[in-house]
Amino acid sequence: MTVISLGTVKMAEAQDTLLDPVTVTSSMVEKRSSETGRNITIINGATIAQLPVHSVDELLKYIPGVEAQMRGPQGAQTDISIRGGTFQQVLVILDGLRLNDPNTGHFTGYIPISPAEIDRIEVLKGASSAVYGSDAVGGVINIITKAFNKNQQARQKQAAAMISTGEYGLLNASAGGFYQNEKINVGAGFLTNNANGVQQRGIRGYFHNTAASAGLMVKFNPYWNLALRTAYDNRDFAAQNFYTTYASDTASEMIRSWWNQARLQYQKGSTQVSIDAGYKSMEDRYAFNPSSIANNNQSHLFQAQAVLQQQFSEQTSLVTGMNFQNRDIRSNDRGNHHLNTAAPFVSIIQKFGAHFMINPSLRMEVYGALPAEWVPQLTVSYKTGNIQLRASGGKTIRNADFTELYNNYNKAVVKSGSVGNPALVAERSWTYEAGADWFCKSNLKLSTGFFQRFHSQLIDWVNTPYADMPRKDNLVAGSNYALAKNVAEVTTTGWETDAAYTKHLNDRQSVLVNGGFIWLYSRSSEPNPSFYILSHARFLANAAVTYRQGPVSLGLTGIYKTRNPQTAPGINAVITKDYFLMNGKLSYGFLKNKLGVFVQVDNILDRQYSDLLGAPMPGRWVQGGLSVSL
Repeated sequence: MTVISLGTVKMAEAQDTLLDPVTVTSSMVEKRSSETGRNITIINGATIAQLPVHSVDELLKYIPGVEAQMRGPQGAQTDISIRGGTFQQVLVILDGLRLNDPNTGHFTGYIPISPAEIDRIEVLKGASSAVYGSDAVGGVINIITKAFNKNQQARQKQAAAMISTGEYGLLNASAGGFYQNEKINVGAGFLTNNANGVQQRGIRGYFHNTAASAGLMVKFNPYWNLALRTAYDNRDFAAQNFYTTYASDTASEMIRSWWNQARLQYQKGSTQVSIDAGYKSMEDRYAFNPSSIANNNQSHLFQAQAVLQQQFSEQTSLVTGMNFQNRDIRSNDRGNHHLNTAAPFVSIIQKFGAHFMINPSLRMEVYGALPAEWVPQLTVSYKTGNIQLRASGGKTIRNADFTELYNNYNKAVVKSGSVGNPALVAERSWTYEAGADWFCKSNLKLSTGFFQRFHSQLIDWVNTPYADMPRKDNLVAGSNYALAKNVAEVTTTGWETDAAYTKHLNDRQSVLVNGGFIWLYSRSSEPNPSFYILSHARFLANAAVTYRQGPVSLGLTGIYKTRNPQTAPGINAVITKDYFLMNGKLSYGFLKNKLGVFVQVDNILDRQYSDLLGAPMPGRWVQGGLSVSL
């Protein structure tokens, strides 16, 4: 296992974090999830450590309502979907700043943070563009690190390391530490996953994925603090049929990125001001096969954000701010381009008495030369006793990335494949949802809800003959292409139910369960099925369970989903109508759990399955290792 425990979760912490956590994702203001009017799932960093997962994107596969469509294991590549959205319709945030790469949404799962640094992950399901802007259509994944969390305990020290080995030449290792006193928070971590991989049709499914990160917060006085972060992420993996279903595709890919971030924050009384800046640099080298000329892409994202939080009374709070982004790409495939985004936003949280809350939000986003988009949203909730009733409705937007705009535009001749379209406009949708949460005593929470999303001008890749291509400069007559275009209309309807249960039986025994299911139906006006709109599961159930009995710890993850079956006879690839997957990890601790041994089995039932056509996932995979925690 490549995620290691940095401490035991106490009963009060587990219940507070899992059942009614303090969250910042819904409106940027700290409040209990039962006061947000939204469906939010919180995963605590210590809980992550006990599960049989190897990377952050792999963990997402077992969070209720999240569908992680994996092309390869242990961080190779994952398309993330929430509530049936496409892989570009999920926004990933690290300590308040967006991580989504301007080149392509396929890179959203490349999160440049060591798991040892994570304090918690907050998953907000549903429309959030009024607060966060483009891409926050299906939901938002907000990763909060220990170093950037000013509410940590006054003093603590943690350190841990792990090494494991297994079949197919697997060698994984991780290390991390965190220190805090009254003046500083400092944390750092390292993670590496490596394997020769399973033999595939034309190449072994190898991967060499490494992430290293460090964060620091300096508390100058009770009012001012400065937080800094730097992170490095490198992925080198077999990418056969990741993006095509051609028999000649024996691709390999290498992606290297740097992430640097700074935050200056002032808080006194009921006023908080934060100024954030971040810079992301990513290099992507993709070779279709050994004889092809590799695509070399360099993308950059600079962003700056200023946010004011003002609490006027216990009943009224205001959040307002400004976000600026500069995106650019340098590519032998897509060419050289840059775009700017500017967006002011405002959100008001108003309580009426002890039970009723209303939260209107509004954002105006200007993207390049496109007209300004006004993005409103309204959320309401009513809480009485152990029941919260909630509803939300609003507009979402998503702007095209550089791949959708310019893919294959800089090549001399394009015989087939995906072709970008600079004439794309922003996709828009209106989302409505209603639900209820039941907090049963102190150890059980049940949530259920219904939602609908009505898309217009949705961006997707559509099979298009040469005669219908808008630009034919470097295309071949008689060929067929996948053209990025604005699809007329798509309607997605869904019903979701989540359950969270925690029980601390005694000082030596505890259990934690987090699971749920979602039913989805999407209807597209396009006569020819598109690549990604209808690729989401029709039914998805996933869960994660941890159980501790003295020195013994057991972690289980499972998923079952049904989807539209697909075939690609040319490469003997099949997407079955459903599959069930289960993973497990058994640990035993010595010396008061400072030293541990574990065995982990991925895909216990040895299922043959693929999340995306042409990219088979490994069968049963056995591994074991040692861990140290101080």
